[in-house]
Amino acid sequence: MGQQRITPHIWCHGNAEEVGAFYASVLPSTRSRIESRYPETGLLDSQRPLAGEPLTVGVDIDGYRLVLINAGDEFTPGPSLSFVLNFDPLMFGGDEAAARAGLGNIWRELAEGGKELMPLGEYPFSKRYGWVQDRFGVNWQLMLTDPAGDPRPFVIPALMFDGAAQGSAAQAADAYVALFAGTPGGSEIGHRMPYGEPTGKASGEALAFGEFRIGEQWFMASDNGSGVDFGFDCGVSLEATCDDQAEIDRLWEALSSEPRAEQCGWAQDRFGVSWQIVPAHLDRLLERPGAYDRLMRMKKIVIDEL
Repeated sequence: MGQQRITPHIWCHGNAEEVGAFYASVLPSTRSRIESRYPETGLLDSQRPLAGEPLTVGVDIDGYRLVLINAGDEFTPGPSLSFVLNFDPLMFGGDEAAARAGLGNIWRELAEGGKELMPLGEYPFSKRYGWVQDRFGVNWQLMLTDPAGDPRPFVIPALMFDGAAQGSAAQAADAYVALFAGTPGGSEIGHRMPYGEPTGKASGEALAFGEFRIGEQWFMASDNGSGVDFGFDCGVSLEATCDDQAEIDRLWEALSSEPRAEQCGWAQDRFGVSWQIVPAHLDRLLERPGAYDRLMRMKKIVIDEL
């Protein structure tokens, strides 16, 4: 895929290198590598045991980028922000049996030591589907897709709105599409399907399935119909990179709605989704003497002050 404007970040409990190696061994065309390390000095008290250890581990899944954050146990990934893996028979030369087999193999690897949230089987929306939380707490939805439908990438982040944000999936998708309309390739709303009747805490008009695109990236947005609230937090966040301070200021103004969540470029929007609003090439900026310590004391990132 082309330039990826938004990069999901997954919070890990001091084991990001292990998590990355696991995904590289399980997912097709995937590799992981340490991208940055904690400095030896200038750390918060809670970070001192991690001095010199990996800070971020990048995971490339056939061109789709995820980042693992090596940190403490303050946050844990949850079902509200999961990852759909689309198994299109066209990826397997049109062989549905091969696509099913590939899906099944990865399902077994992800499910080992994890928890099945929706058993692997046939559902009205897919002939083969399952939802699993892996041993590290990350949620995956594996789906056999219809090759006759519109093509979609292998990895799609899926946002599920519940709690105070129940019923907000369509509104959130509309807001994100408008906010990132200037991304190369534009942005758009895709298919939408309501529940049709009350399901769990979702109304009949709520989204059972929705999708939107930012640049070349597709996302899913739905309202939780399970009846159990999970809620968003920093366990999985979305990083938006910005070319300059003006773009940081624009996104920060639009997305940050909870002052208590503001820290070193992190913000929480009105739907509860956690964002990191950062300058492009932040890694280079952090090479400046004392930059990491200055970053830790910021809320919105100000490039000239790093």
